[in-house]
Amino acid sequence: MMKSILFTIIALTLGFSSTAQITVSNTQTPNQLVQNVLLGFGVTATNITINGSAANSNNLFGNVTYFTSGNSTFPIQSGVLLTTGNGVGAIGPNSSGSFTNNSPATPSVSTDPALNYIANSGVTNGVVLEFDFIPSGDTISFNYLFGSDEYPEYSPSTFNDAFGFILWGPGISGPYTMAGYPAGGANLAVVPGTSTPVTINNVGPGAAQNPTYYQNNLGGAAYGTAIQYDGTTTLLSANADVQCGQTYHIKLCISNVGDQAFDSGVFLQANSFSSEAVEIAVATVSGDTSVFEGCTDASLMFIRPQTQLGDTMIINYQISGTATMGADYNNLANPITFLPGEDTIVLTINPTFDGIPDNNEYVTITAMTISQCGDTIISSGTLYIVDDVVVNITESDPTVYCVTDSVLVTATATGLFGPFTYDWADGQVGDTAYYPTVQGTMTGSIDYYVTATNSCGYTGVDTVTVTLNQTLAVDTMMTGPATCEPVGWVSGMITGQTGVPSYQWTGPGPNSPNSIDASVWQNLSSGWYYFNVFDNVCEVHDSVFVDILNPPMAQFTATPSSGCSPLTVNLINTSQNALNYIWDFGNGQNANVTTTANQVQIYNSSAVVRLIAAQGNCADTAYQTITVNICGCMDPNATNYNPLANFDDGSCMYPTPIVEAPNVFTPNGDNANDLFYLTTENSTSIELTILNRWGNVMYNKEGVNPAWDGKSQGGALAEEGVYFYKYIVKGFNDQVVEGHGFLHLVRH
Repeated sequence: MMKSILFTIIALTLGFSSTAQITVSNTQTPNQLVQNVLLGFGVTATNITINGSAANSNNLFGNVTYFTSGNSTFPIQSGVLLTTGNGVGAIGPNSSGSFTNNSPATPSVSTDPALNYIANSGVTNGVVLEFDFIPSGDTISFNYLFGSDEYPEYSPSTFNDAFGFILWGPGISGPYTMAGYPAGGANLAVVPGTSTPVTINNVGPGAAQNPTYYQNNLGGAAYGTAIQYDGTTTLLSANADVQCGQTYHIKLCISNVGDQAFDSGVFLQANSFSSEAVEIAVATVSGDTSVFEGCTDASLMFIRPQTQLGDTMIINYQISGTATMGADYNNLANPITFLPGEDTIVLTINPTFDGIPDNNEYVTITAMTISQCGDTIISSGTLYIVDDVVVNITESDPTVYCVTDSVLVTATATGLFGPFTYDWADGQVGDTAYYPTVQGTMTGSIDYYVTATNSCGYTGVDTVTVTLNQTLAVDTMMTGPATCEPVGWVSGMITGQTGVPSYQWTGPGPNSPNSIDASVWQNLSSGWYYFNVFDNVCEVHDSVFVDILNPPMAQFTATPSSGCSPLTVNLINTSQNALNYIWDFGNGQNANVTTTANQVQIYNSSAVVRLIAAQGNCADTAYQTITVNICGCMDPNATNYNPLANFDDGSCMYPTPIVEAPNVFTPNGDNANDLFYLTTENSTSIELTILNRWGNVMYNKEGVNPAWDGKSQGGALAEEGVYFYKYIVKGFNDQVVEGHGFLHLVRH
């Protein structure tokens, strides 16, 4: 028997943070939740019924719902949620307190013998989802996670909220009774390695409650960022041995026990209800069957049931389609091998960005597995490789009424793979809003271009149009000059005003700012004046400069401007257009004169001279630095050295070297008078030469203090007797003193 099964696309939501909570929806019926969500490979289901509050037009949420999670900490990304209350009660994050059940009690659930047996107490309300199924293999398995707001305060307690996965059929026996199955049924929701049902009392924080399988979610710990329940189990697996091709019945049920105060729920992993077949799933960031060149990858996942983990398994698969492996996407390993204990193998399909329009190539993945019962199960599907993403931009087109105003323009991009960055025409990058300062003509349209780029580098370009509709304008600016008295004036003329305009001038005058009813301002001194006009809609600005006629100009020269103390300086006044001159000579002397006569001053130290040339209310200032030096000899070796001098005037005088020479020395090794040398004063270098009586040079050295040790230049001991010496001694100022004499060499 051959069964063909399409592969599963798992949606990965791009941009979810690790703190995202689950979402719960009620758009699918219980039949759709089983057939389209819960079932995996190798299983067909029929006779799907529900005893509880399903999602329908009269119940907003129901207690059999579909959930998804973008939270990386929550171990199940999507599946079916069974709750004792409404499914919305499971939405996180976890908060203080517990969520109260708000679904009505269901009498048929409270009397269900399977739940009563598990709870060992009377159940109150909940839900039972049951159906018949036929497995293609000899095993059945699915993954689940149980949670409750009864944790941790009522664990353990008499409020033993219970759930179970009760299986009846060939080869199955147990304490759970059901008509048509005399051997009874078995609960698959048990603590791993035991027959103990998973309940509030049997799995919890206590040492005797199998704490290995318990998670504390309070305050956002563990799974608390995704779901509301204060505590949960870890991800568990329900497994059973079955017979190929036989019909089985299963109840997936959950109920409150003892009260209806706090909710409990069980999360069933999507596509995990399978029989032996290896599941093939493709995960894409777009959540459909598409990947994008240069942007997204697809994960090709081979998943085998938990019941097969003990064996080594080899899977061969085929890849076909218009996309070429190695050119359009990377090479994939084939076959793949499951090692013992390994349940999932992931191959990454990485599309190659080639810049060539390929009209959305596709790759088809086909795999074949043979069950223990001899059934051949084929899994196949198609993955599309997209080479273009359309980025749409929605923009604002505002109207502005004043040139140089800043106006808000916005652009919002849509398309895959946000967030978007926005590049405006002037180089501003990153913001959806932009405040350009409008320049240009008085009326008309101005275009601003924006490029939106998504996180994968795909771009879209659009134009934001700003309509400029200004009528108010400055037509003419006029000015009259000032003298040293404030007799200047300014005037501005406008056009296109709306309503009665108001005028404001600002400038260096004492009455600034000045708001007047006319555009003329009089009796002004020299300087810049700024014209502002406001009407009922807009404002405009302009400026004008008031010149000054024949203003004073202060200027003078100092001769000399530097020299040795005391320094006599002649200050020559060349100022113009002034009637009064105020001197500050910088040496403690001042003068206030009415002529440009020269001024003579004596300086013992450096100073700054200031001259103010004034005429009425106008004045100008000039400055000159006088540099005075302490002159003298700056060489410490000179006899007239001046330590206070900062300028060397060349007056240094130096002493003549003094030389004294001994007439006997005894180089006999007794460390007394073993060397012949000169005693000098005021010398910088000495050249000493020793000759014997035949004129042969015995020694010649130049240095600070050369000394003869009584040996020839070859190293032999000189004979006792009379020797001739001569010297050249240099002083500090290169003076030279020469001399000679006789010396006696005695060795005893």
